[in-house]
This record gives sequence, C-alpha cells and structure tokens, in this order.
Amino acid sequence: MGMTAGGDTFHASPDISYSRYLGLDTLLASQHPLSPEHDELLFIIIHQASELWMMLCIHELKEARQQIRKDELGPAFKMIARVAQVQRQLIQSWDVLTTMTPADYARIRPHLGQSSGFQSWQYRLLEFMLGNKNAAMIQVHRADPPAYAALETALAEPSLYDECLRLLARRGFALPPECLERDFSLAYQPNPAVEAAWCEVYRDTARHWDLYELAEKLVDLEGRFQQWRFNHMKTVERIIGYRSGTGGTSGVKYLVKALDTSFFPELLSLRTAL
Repeated sequence: MGMTAGGDTFHASPDISYSRYLGLDTLLASQHPLSPEHDELLFIIIHQASELWMMLCIHELKEARQQIRKDELGPAFKMIARVAQVQRQLIQSWDVLTTMTPADYARIRPHLGQSSGFQSWQYRLLEFMLGNKNAAMIQVHRADPPAYAALETALAEPSLYDECLRLLARRGFALPPECLERDFSLAYQPNPAVEAAWCEVYRDTARHWDLYELAEKLVDLEGRFQQWRFNHMKTVERIIGYRSGTGGTSGVKYLVKALDTSFFPELLSLRTAL
C-alpha cells in the first residue's frame, strides 16, 4: 500500500517485486565472458553500464529538443542538466576501468575479435543528436537494421543545436537561411551571424536571460562530453598505448582527433569576441 500525492491510497500489484520491476533476471544474466580471465567481467560491465547511461542521455535529449521546439525552455534546462550529470557518471567509469592493467587487458583482447566501442550505435546516435553529423559513420551498422534506421533518422533531422538556432530566429535574431533550413545530414558549419546573435544574448543577459541560461547549459554539456572523450583517450593510452583499436581504428590517435570537434562552436568562440 502507498499514498498518492493527493493523499489517496493505492495498492501496488502483488506480483511486482523489485527484481521483476527492474528486470534483474535478464540484466544480471547478460554478461557472457569469453575468456577465463578475472578482469573480463569488469570490462563487460563498464561498457554495459555506459550503454544504459547513453540510453538515458538519448531519452533526455530527444525530449529537450522537443521542448525547445515548443519554446518551453524550463523543462529543457532540467533535461540538459541531467544529461550533463549523467556524463559525470560516464567520466568516472573510466577511473574504474583504469584498474585494469595492460597485462590484464592483453589476456582478454584476443577474445574480443573485431568488437569495439567504435561500433556503439547509441554513442553515434548521441553524437548525431548533438550535431556531430557524418554519414560515413553509419555504414558499420548496416548489419543491424533497427540501429541503422535510428541512425539514418538522427542523421537527417535537426540536432539539438539546430533547434536552438531556430529558437534564436523565432526570438527575432537575424540568422541567415543556410543556418536554419539546410541539409541536416551535413555537419554544421560555424557562422559569424550566429556568433553575433549569441554575443548579443551575453551582452544583455537581463533581457535574454532564458537564452543565456540555455547557452550556459549547452556549454556545460559540451564541457562534460569533452571530459568524457579526454578520459576515454587517456584510459586507452594507459591500457594499450598507441596500438590500433580492436575495431580497426587508430586507437588513441582517433580519440585525440575527436577532441577537436565542437558541438556548439559559436558558444565557445563568442568568449573571445566579447
């Protein structure tokens, strides 16, 4: 028995237990080490937990984008802030993984085949939603039709930042058409008019407070994402050095290059312009 917010009583279904509600039988039976090595369970759980957190990030960002479309910024702030906090969990997961030494990893690596974090379709979807579009990146997922379809959809639709620029235009800021109606499957290119609009927001925060708060929420989000990328790179460097990754990527070199990618470029460049 429990109480609703209004004080009425309700009765929980007697056949729902903690374990059944969370699907623990399935969740805790989803680890299938391929080697006898002690550390492989750590490796599996870290990546499975990361996929669950990314699932939540995607859930929150989809709704945040929808709220921005409706000019409902309050709920969007909460959702974007939640994603930034989830990123803290993802960042800390690398600290746990670094307890695996190069010798530990070398014993399980032969059992991983061509599997690689590079093949995480949820990570790619998350990057697309934030604006890092690259059509070539979805080809590795052709053998997984549901994942491929989800990525095709995300590639073609406006990113979170695209919706923020449309919001600026609705608020009266003069943005060129190529920033508002374009081929969204292509990576966004920084535009001086967009930087000028954000500069105006920052120069008169009292007048544009909600837009200013939105901008800072995005900066927080990008900062955490970059921390996640950096910690990922340093973890890989610590464990395998500069060897190639299991999925055929260049390993650390690929991850270092990713650090140069910005989701919201004008929100960083305006700091120099102000």
